[in-house]
Amino acid sequence: MEGNNTSQRKKMEQHLEEKRNKYAIACCIIASIISILMGYDTGVMSGAMLFIKKDLKIGDGQVEVLAGIINICALGGSLTAGRVSDWLGRRRTIAVGAAVFFVGSALMGAAPGFAALVAGRCVAGVGVGYALMIAPVYSAEVSAPATRGFLTSLPEMCISVGILLGYVANYLLAKLPLAYRWLVMQGQIKEAREVLLRVSNAPEEAELRLREIKSAAGISEASDDDGTVQLTKQPAGKGVWKELLLRPTPAVRRILIAAIGIHFFEHATGIEAVVLYSPRIFKKAGIRTQNKLLIATMGVGLTKTCFLLIATFLIDKVGRRPLLLTSLGGMALSLAGLGFGLTMVECSGERLGWDIALSIAAVFVFLAFFSIGLGPITWVYSSEIFPLRLRAQGASLGVAVNRLMNGIVSMTFISLYKAITIGGAFFLFAGIAVLAWLFFFLACPETRGRPLEEMEEVFSSSRRRRRRSTDGSAGSKQFEIAKMEGDQESASS
Repeated sequence: MEGNNTSQRKKMEQHLEEKRNKYAIACCIIASIISILMGYDTGVMSGAMLFIKKDLKIGDGQVEVLAGIINICALGGSLTAGRVSDWLGRRRTIAVGAAVFFVGSALMGAAPGFAALVAGRCVAGVGVGYALMIAPVYSAEVSAPATRGFLTSLPEMCISVGILLGYVANYLLAKLPLAYRWLVMQGQIKEAREVLLRVSNAPEEAELRLREIKSAAGISEASDDDGTVQLTKQPAGKGVWKELLLRPTPAVRRILIAAIGIHFFEHATGIEAVVLYSPRIFKKAGIRTQNKLLIATMGVGLTKTCFLLIATFLIDKVGRRPLLLTSLGGMALSLAGLGFGLTMVECSGERLGWDIALSIAAVFVFLAFFSIGLGPITWVYSSEIFPLRLRAQGASLGVAVNRLMNGIVSMTFISLYKAITIGGAFFLFAGIAVLAWLFFFLACPETRGRPLEEMEEVFSSSRRRRRRSTDGSAGSKQFEIAKMEGDQESASS
């Protein structure tokens, strides 16, 4: 069955010129809009922290709490969003996340003091957890393999646009259809076919994708396609955590490691420190006036957005893995350059010029490399590699790790650079980036152009290839040893 579907897909790709489906693109854009609000919150908070400390008369520790509490609270949202999306559906879960985020934003806007502001960010954090989990999953499921990277990177693009808008606001103020895979899981085959016909480029493609999804969902080809299939399996979402964490297959274990690892390293390499604390970094680098600090900070948002836009068009052409490895290599070098430049600024005691220029340039180079690879691919990769039955809750676990690391970095960066100097903090991030490169090289196979229903096979086959390579090397070594022993015996005789 799988081999037949694969051959049909290849044949279709040869005879059918694939084009972007406007309806699917519109669905993904609408689903990603909530991410603009989340990015805007980050951008606004970055500049607002220049004034909050003075206006609310709080210390650096409270500033760190205010900056990072939204991500800690997002843990609760992301861990529950997977089960909720399997229960309510992807579209309704997006609406729930938007509503919760709206309430949190309203609380922050009306907050009279520090405690109310923290409470508002906590509520907004739950909405962030929902949004960050469901938008990439929805986009991955509604898109075809050839455009999945582009469409699934739209939420990250929207976050970057929101951050830029927040930076611009700081400067100025200072001066959906239902997701068809979920429908199949509920046995609603007729409705799923209708959605597929709208988001596919041809009826043949829609039928092929439906057969693949039914196969992944455990529904036989002989089922009644014109009605609702009465599924005998357990309720949606039930037993998933056991299969993910307690009894995973080798392929699922590798998928889980890859998903958690990519979310961990996205923030462990320091992006939140650069985006959220960019005014402090530029001040440490030698920019003194508040107006110039905010202008430089707008450059951060503009750089991130421009290179992320470039990445959205490269992901489906170049592939996930080459962009990811290139991104991490550039990030490691730029973080080392930033650490060196900031160290020279601190040690020299005077304005040398070149060290200030190096520090500022390193910030923008770092953001460029992050935005062209690790930033968008984190969400694309982690939302496409899980099997259908595990996708929502697997993605929610990855987002929980993402928010945890985001919160840890944003809540400890000031304390970290006070303990080991700001240059030392970025040298540390550079070392983590090197470890991240090694992890992605070993644990993350290429997924470009592969249907979502084939991801278990992708991770299983890459493991088998490495095993065959290892066995081949061992066999070659044994052959050489046997040959040497044979030569010695011939010589002695």
